[in-house]
Amino acid sequence: MLSDAYPEHGVPLREPAAFSLTLMVDDVDAWFDRAIKAGCTATMQPADMFWGDRYAALKDPFGVAWAMNGPVRK
Repeated sequence: MLSDAYPEHGVPLREPAAFSLTLMVDDVDAWFDRAIKAGCTATMQPADMFWGDRYAALKDPFGVAWAMNGPVRK
């Protein structure tokens, strides 16, 4: 389960550290574009990677690092 900070209930917003989250998706480019429109910042544009998948990385407005991994689109 993930949630936003709730400072009014004793759960303040803190700088994330020592973790990132990876989503396995069917269309990296579509999900990447959606995340950018929702306020994320690109840290790595979508690209075909040497391990055979398409990959991208972002940071959300709260500072959490996200990666997206999925099949190469033909």
